[in-house]
Amino acid sequence: MKINLSNALKFEHRHNGPTDTAIAEMLEKIGASTLEELINQTVPQAIQLDRPLDLPAAKLESEFLKDFKRLASKNKVFKSFIGLGYYDTLVPSVILRNVLENPGWYTAYTPYQAEIAQGRLEALINFQTVVMELTGMELANASLLDEGTAAAEAMNMLFAVKPREKKKATKFFVDEKVFPQTKAVLETRAEPVGVDLVFGSIDELDLTDEDLYGVLFQYPDADGEARDYSAIVAAAKENNVSTAFAADLLALTLLTAPGDIGADVVVGSSQRFGVPMGYGGPHAGFFATKEAYKRQIPGRIIGVSQDREGNKAYRMALQTREQHIKREKATSNICTAQVLLAVMASFYAVYHGPKGLKNIALRTHGLAKLTAKALESLGYQVLSENYFDTIKVGIEAKKLNAIQSLALSSEMNFRYDYDQVFLSFDEAKTLADVKAVVEVFAKAKGVEAPDLSALADAVEFELPEALVRKSEYLAHPVFNNFQSEHEMLRYIKRLENKDLSLVHSMISLGSCTMKLNATAEMIPVTWPEFGQMHPFAPTDQTAGYQELFAHLRHWLNEITGFADTSLQPNSGAQGEFAGLMVIRAYHQSRGDHHRNVALIPTSAHGTNPASAVMAGMKVVLVKCDEKGNIDLDDLREKATAHSNELAALLVTYPSTHGVFEVAIQEICQVIHENGGQVYMDGANMNAQVGLTSPGRIGADVCHLNLHKTFCIPHGGGGPGMGPICVASHLAPFLPGNPVVKAGGEHAVSSISAAPYGSASILPISYAYIAMMGGDGLENATKMAILNANYIKERLAEHFPILYTGTQGRAAHEMIVDCRGFKEVGIEVEDIAKRLMDYGYHAPTVSFPVAGTLMIEPTESETKVELDRFCDALLSIRAEIQEIQDGEADQENNVLKNAPHTASMALSDNWDLPYSREKAVYPLSYVKENKFWPSVRRIDSAFGDRNLMCSCIPVEEYASEEA
Repeated sequence: MKINLSNALKFEHRHNGPTDTAIAEMLEKIGASTLEELINQTVPQAIQLDRPLDLPAAKLESEFLKDFKRLASKNKVFKSFIGLGYYDTLVPSVILRNVLENPGWYTAYTPYQAEIAQGRLEALINFQTVVMELTGMELANASLLDEGTAAAEAMNMLFAVKPREKKKATKFFVDEKVFPQTKAVLETRAEPVGVDLVFGSIDELDLTDEDLYGVLFQYPDADGEARDYSAIVAAAKENNVSTAFAADLLALTLLTAPGDIGADVVVGSSQRFGVPMGYGGPHAGFFATKEAYKRQIPGRIIGVSQDREGNKAYRMALQTREQHIKREKATSNICTAQVLLAVMASFYAVYHGPKGLKNIALRTHGLAKLTAKALESLGYQVLSENYFDTIKVGIEAKKLNAIQSLALSSEMNFRYDYDQVFLSFDEAKTLADVKAVVEVFAKAKGVEAPDLSALADAVEFELPEALVRKSEYLAHPVFNNFQSEHEMLRYIKRLENKDLSLVHSMISLGSCTMKLNATAEMIPVTWPEFGQMHPFAPTDQTAGYQELFAHLRHWLNEITGFADTSLQPNSGAQGEFAGLMVIRAYHQSRGDHHRNVALIPTSAHGTNPASAVMAGMKVVLVKCDEKGNIDLDDLREKATAHSNELAALLVTYPSTHGVFEVAIQEICQVIHENGGQVYMDGANMNAQVGLTSPGRIGADVCHLNLHKTFCIPHGGGGPGMGPICVASHLAPFLPGNPVVKAGGEHAVSSISAAPYGSASILPISYAYIAMMGGDGLENATKMAILNANYIKERLAEHFPILYTGTQGRAAHEMIVDCRGFKEVGIEVEDIAKRLMDYGYHAPTVSFPVAGTLMIEPTESETKVELDRFCDALLSIRAEIQEIQDGEADQENNVLKNAPHTASMALSDNWDLPYSREKAVYPLSYVKENKFWPSVRRIDSAFGDRNLMCSCIPVEEYASEEA
């Protein structure tokens, strides 16, 4: 036998699940002779690409990692003293290895199915507890995207809840010492919704202004100064003005909590709680407020409820927790948050405990104070008075260049502002770093650096009494029992074991694309060359990142058929907003300020209308026909009626119903003829790559969910990335940043705080494209369509399938109609819960049609796994048939009682009308690898009536045991 010396296994064969044999078997079941025939029956010929994707040849895994290490080495990681909300941190190794690098944590889905997500939910309620107690507030959510967008959410929420006396007020005052990137995000979000931003000095703030509804302070501020805001907050209350603080969690271990002086909202970032800077993200922003605003708070809230047996259990609280459910009435479009990073931050707090956190804060403050004393001894003027970690040093302008040059030669980055130098300290800095900083300043004066040991002995914590924290925090046992690594490791594992993720089985969520997150793609994320870079580091130190961005933008342009790409939006919903803001800026550049109508199909995801409203647009809904397609006559009628005001159409392609609409090019043409632009929601790009493209169908802009189509893990509810790709006429308006040059020539203001969004996870998508190549990406799309149609054919014999294309094919997902089972009392939720007993997470429930399941298998699943999943659903269908035939009771059956826990199965008292084996081992394969739900079905209504969003008090555990 001749040996093929080039016979290395391509990465695509690891990524794509079906083998050649399986493909043939599935095609036979589907009724297509070849894969090409199936694709031609699914994707309209008129929109298919006429050439392969022009991308570099696919790399082997080992080859890619070797080459990518060379690229990473082009980043120069200097010691950062820049601050401005981004700080070095020491990620505890037990958290690095067992959470950030653990697919059991990063491949889980948003915890909509709470019974199989109790571990993540507990970690998130720990996060909420940390935020609530350190900020002194009554309620916190389970993370937002970053500090800048969290501040914008505060501005919008306070605008929405204005008291009657301030009904007409539109002014929001922002202290000039708020971080510049936050101010830029506020500017982007304010004007479209009618908020008048006012920037100025606190000392000039007029709280009696009848048009003023809210104010925002940075605490400590951008100069590092911590001020006593108590008098201002009290005066604001007297004048019905709300107060918001952007605060530093680590500083709050020492400083008076904003909630203790009456703040209405506190926002910020938990980045320095064990999450690397990562050139800007991802990091978990936080949002804390008063319980009075629980119905208006953006994002998700985790609450405590109980299961059917009365046991405490966690779940996402309040249906209004995700405002996009309100569609065009929403004040926020937050969808994906930063769960994985919130989990890391919560474990960081658990591991260090209140004493450890305070020690870290004191040491950080002490290093700053020691540096200040040393610089004063050299004759420098330290302008800071009351500070936590940042000092401001006055410098003669002529000495500034010398200091900068000396700092750079010592591989240190300071922050500079004309005749001032700012130095920010953090957990990762040491006495040696202080010595290096002081030596720079000494050399600039041509003198010897002072002996630090004598100065260090005199360093004490000294702040005005009004600024010193009095209230206790993190007294709950969870923050005081896991300070040894052994116990911490066991706690992390205990929580992980309660969560179902992709390490257990397929997660077939329609529209969410839970595909393989390959290990080779994930490895570079924790490389220091990417993780330890400050987002405002000098650009010449970030050559590796810049090369990554350039290649990735070029590849995404090629895949979408567009001219340029912005990598800034750090979620899909932010991408929607960014795309609409770019369209808005384009119209305004042509004098078309009146174009503010957005046409949106009734089947659209709720973030579409929410994003349109945030961009200052008026939503007009377009009907869908009985086949789920956009009603072309209704679209034409509304586009014509609004032709003078038409800004955009928001369209998902393939449709939300999992179908390639054949009229898509005509739909785009109708919009263009009436002066509008076409925004394509990229949620279903998984079915387009290599076969068609947004540019091919006639769209003008799209966002891409890198956490879906391009393999960034879902992280249990984030991180996500939502870059936007645009046609050439929109490229000049791509978003910019106030600190780092980014975006187009006429850039809209910032969408996210960091110039390149969550830059440190972009290597994942870069790796995916580099290792798949153009052919591999196209084959992945074909496999996704094949797998979906195979499941459709297997299920269609027993379940109604709602929508298909003109030739009876699904795209990459399908909708299974379960509404008919209501006749015997079975709801779609019962099927979702019963699937847990089979070891599966439910598909998307009741979207876009109530009472249905939307199933998307992705290309990464093998035929074996697809068959197991189909067998589970078909077995459940047989269980429903038993009810229909009267063999099982309508109220007391395996579906209504699902999920079944181990404690139920082991109970001495089994009084159910079916066997234990039927309950917990319904099919033979389940016995081989049983996943046990840790609680029974949760009563969400109970939790909403008795809202509790922090750690369960120990007394409640004691009363349960009694």
